[in-house]
Amino acid sequence: MAKEREVFIHGQVDENGNIEVPGCVRNGIDEQSANKIFDEMAEFAKYAFNKSHAACYAVIAYRTAYLKAYYPAEFMAATLNSFLGNLDKIPEYIDECKILNIEILKPEINKSDTKFTVENGKIRFGLGSIKNVGNTPVNNIVSQRKKDGNYKSFTDFCERISEESVNKKCIESLIKAGAFDEFEQTRATLLASFEGIIDTIQSQKKKGFEGQVTMFDLGTEEEKEERNEIKYTFEERPELSNKELLSIEKEMLGIYISGHPLEKLRHQIEVQTNINTIQLKEIDEQMNTELTSEDMKPNIRFSDGQKVTYAGIISSIKKKYTKNNKIMAFVTIEDLYGQAEIIVFENAYINAGKSLVEENVVIVEGRLSIREDDTTTIIANEIKDLGEQKQRILTLDITDTTEETKAKLRGAIKYFNGDKNNINVRIKIGEEFKPCGQIYLTEEIQKEFEDILTNQKVLVEEI
Repeated sequence: MAKEREVFIHGQVDENGNIEVPGCVRNGIDEQSANKIFDEMAEFAKYAFNKSHAACYAVIAYRTAYLKAYYPAEFMAATLNSFLGNLDKIPEYIDECKILNIEILKPEINKSDTKFTVENGKIRFGLGSIKNVGNTPVNNIVSQRKKDGNYKSFTDFCERISEESVNKKCIESLIKAGAFDEFEQTRATLLASFEGIIDTIQSQKKKGFEGQVTMFDLGTEEEKEERNEIKYTFEERPELSNKELLSIEKEMLGIYISGHPLEKLRHQIEVQTNINTIQLKEIDEQMNTELTSEDMKPNIRFSDGQKVTYAGIISSIKKKYTKNNKIMAFVTIEDLYGQAEIIVFENAYINAGKSLVEENVVIVEGRLSIREDDTTTIIANEIKDLGEQKQRILTLDITDTTEETKAKLRGAIKYFNGDKNNINVRIKIGEEFKPCGQIYLTEEIQKEFEDILTNQKVLVEEI
């Protein structure tokens, strides 16, 4: 390129002094302007294509546009399948399906294949894209279904896949994703019972002999089904709350399918905010558009540093410490249309207090950070709970508790506090309540606190 610069500016002559290339200077263009023109060409060469390459891209772009226009469901299903199992990418293309008014159907054990499929213009979620499942077990599940017919019940499923390398983690994920909702039991019942049922099946196989017929194999189908009720024990439990169902669905699928926890707050959010995820994506698309003409620069409604108000549900919090040992966080907040990254510096982080908890619905007041080569983010000035929403809180009653127990309790709170906190903690002393930070709470962790105190003194509630 350096050699070509010289030719471009000053031209080129042959060995006899004849001018082969005049160059800019001979054509009346000064050297400084010529260098500037060559710099622009060199920059363009970083991403320019030759004709043959550009022609191929044009053909692919035309075919892609045609398929998306005339076969949108099939096109989007194929696109989703190219990212099968990628819970980061799948939600992005699900959002595109929503824009195209293509309904996404939840996974079902008797309808879903390994990959995303099209049903009457709708897209059925593929079993292979459920978290912790894996393609090999799912392929075995689908093959067994196609070979011997639909699964008649959850126990029928467990019996038929017992030899198919489908582990307990896989089955648990299928339950959480709602793949067995067509059967009679609630998800809560299946989650409490599936391990015992699988253990029973495995135990019977070990005890039995090859070709041996048991009493459960005799009689009509109805009689077999009745005997299965004796053969397997379900720990009956009422269904999980809608909030819990949506939460585990999001965990397994990367998206909300049955509903959205923000749907009932839609009007409130629209009234109180002035920007959403769709508009943030539009800013990025416009900023990334390569336009050379000054008159064709994108007309962006929002500007860098502009004050905005955004609302949504917290899906992740990543805490960091700066070089000056000050705390900050990158908070991912999801509204009805997608996710946005919120940067929270120390003052805003400290002031946010108990609002910075996963799955909490918050409203963010801040300013836009728009950069040409980066994703648009919001730098938070203030984060607080949205409206009158109820908040989950863990109450620990330490009235009349010994100092030794209090010390154990402090250690447990510190141990279970981390980046992924999902509940606020408060201490009760007599009739007085005191905030005590946040922790990440599960059933097992709650049991730890109950062991330290007593069941009556550990309470999870919405306030």
